[in-house]
Amino acid sequence: MTALAAVVGLTLALRSGAAPACAAPPLAGPPAAVPAAGLAAPPPAGVTRQGKATFYDSKGAGGNCSLPAAPADRLYVALGPSEYAAAAACGGHLDVTGPRGTVRVLVMDQCPECPPGHLDLSREAFARIADPVKGVVPVSYRAVPDPKLSGPLTFRVKEGSSRWWLAVQVARHGNPLRSVEVRQSGSSTWRSAARQDYNYWLVADGVGTGPYAVRVTDTRGHRVTAGGVRLAPGEVQRSDVRMYGGGTNATRPRPTATRPTPAASSARPSPRPSGSPRGSVAATPAAPSAGDVPVALDAAPERPSC
Repeated sequence: MTALAAVVGLTLALRSGAAPACAAPPLAGPPAAVPAAGLAAPPPAGVTRQGKATFYDSKGAGGNCSLPAAPADRLYVALGPSEYAAAAACGGHLDVTGPRGTVRVLVMDQCPECPPGHLDLSREAFARIADPVKGVVPVSYRAVPDPKLSGPLTFRVKEGSSRWWLAVQVARHGNPLRSVEVRQSGSSTWRSAARQDYNYWLVADGVGTGPYAVRVTDTRGHRVTAGGVRLAPGEVQRSDVRMYGGGTNATRPRPTATRPTPAASSARPSPRPSGSPRGSVAATPAAPSAGDVPVALDAAPERPSC
């Protein structure tokens, strides 16, 4: 009787706890590797990890990486905080393998409630590797070293930037970035920019009125410099500089056509509260630019409930 009472008591205690907001069905196979306590880092290139995948729809927005829009092929992924690593994974690529095959996706977003190894793919990417009816499937994945570039580097100076406060975003770099440095034209002094968790690089006391030279280094040691980046907040500026695989290393970005957008605050986007429907809050959409990724300015990202 004592043993039975203990079992009943334990069962009642477990049932009295709050149920998880979104519980996925259990998966067979080994669990994903968990980073050491307190550490956060993007998935390392060449290392295959095991995990699971679900899917969501960004509705055209560019996710917590603050991209102007989702990629044109709509093949992207949101990572949990430990692998998103405060935006250090932004712009990198993963090869994800599931029951149907393998798909290459751009790291574009954060999934705040996802543990290590849980990938939240776009609906289109999930359909490449599994039947969407399943909802959640076991996968393996690895970061791609030196993926094919979609074009030269682009730069976007954040709304609210001035000679006293400068935040700049770099895109189309292929591998995750290690560092960004900015120099006022005519100066010999490089200023180190600090990565922000919304995927901009900040020089908190500014670098002057521009134009700027921007020196970019990725995690695989590629380093290039682009000149002529203007203090033009909200405008995507396309350069002729490729992160690797050819191209000049000091050219003036070509201005691209933009459409006016409402004024935006220079403050970083607020993180999505935990427990809300799965999906991340997109930053203020950038003005679209001809020749760059297409922009669809619709509703904020949503993810279907489990």
